[in-house]
Amino acid sequence: MLTRMADHRNHDAVRRSYDTVAEEYATRLHDELDAKPLDRALLAALVEQTGLDGPIADLGCGPGHVAAHLTALGARTVGVDLSPGMVAEARRRHPAVEFRQGDLLDLPAEDGEFAAAVALYTIIHLAPDELLPAFTEAHRVLRPSGLLLVSFHRGTEIRHLDDWWGHDVNLDFHFLSTDAVADLLTEAGFTLEARLERPPHPQEAPTPRSYLLTRRL
Repeated sequence: MLTRMADHRNHDAVRRSYDTVAEEYATRLHDELDAKPLDRALLAALVEQTGLDGPIADLGCGPGHVAAHLTALGARTVGVDLSPGMVAEARRRHPAVEFRQGDLLDLPAEDGEFAAAVALYTIIHLAPDELLPAFTEAHRVLRPSGLLLVSFHRGTEIRHLDDWWGHDVNLDFHFLSTDAVADLLTEAGFTLEARLERPPHPQEAPTPRSYLLTRRL
């Protein structure tokens, strides 16, 4: 019970923090994919491999720019985010895309609803013992052979942020081991198809990045 309460408080802090910065986040980062060729290439490959046969979930969609990009590539996309403020901003900016409010540990989706999913820099706000449940939940909402693309900051530290662009927030950013995340995805029922690592782009926070493309067994 104590663990559940702690997790609930942590998620509340994340939700409130992103509600606080939602409008400015959307304004500053709405075009970030323009300077991320690898991200665009991976998203395009995901859409091509999915074959437009089913919807793609953008888990932790924020203000919806990645979901909108997937939609522009021809996919039917559903964005999901913990923050009601982010969901409201996403709906305002991208009215043609469906967005839902929900938690990575309890996704607002049916079993096997999605043909693929992306979780770009979403799992970094989860506690270490929440990663496997989150991956298991992603497995639940994906169809057999569905693809899951995960990205995150690589490392072992936890960075805390209490001020973001002049807004009061309470956020922990967990840097993660690529091997450890890959092992947890395997435990959750995924098989690894591609593993990529890159240094930060000049306009990004100076942190190394990892990408894992996996397939649901």
